[in-house]
Amino acid sequence: MELDTMQPTPTFDETAYEDTVDTLAAHDDLTYKVWGGDWCKDCRAALPDFAAALDAAGIPDDRIEHYPVEREDGEKVGPLVEEYGIELIPTIIVERNSTDSQNSSAADDAVERDGDEVARFVEEEDRPAATFIAEQLEELETSP
Repeated sequence: MELDTMQPTPTFDETAYEDTVDTLAAHDDLTYKVWGGDWCKDCRAALPDFAAALDAAGIPDDRIEHYPVEREDGEKVGPLVEEYGIELIPTIIVERNSTDSQNSSAADDAVERDGDEVARFVEEEDRPAATFIAEQLEELETSP
């Protein structure tokens, strides 16, 4: 199931976010996992611009995974919420695609992750999701 809130904003100005789009486009080995709810005002505010930035960067749909989240008794429930420690939405986790899945053990597979987490955006950040993720990716490139 796809999140309606991940439909790209049609008025997104790619030139205003050129560095962000370029950074996202430079990484062809990443998967973007997005937890959100179409009922959530924070998701409706943040995710369309994030989707537009991914679209502008040419990120193919098969590298963007949607995980719809619902509320039940004040708790967030949905696919992989517990496994990834999702408490607030939207949450976006970026994973580097695993190139060597045959060397994993049963203990490594407990969370069933496809790759190594390299960036995470959570609702409470003070910058747009695409900008925040791009900054984390740039830091990753410059760290030893």
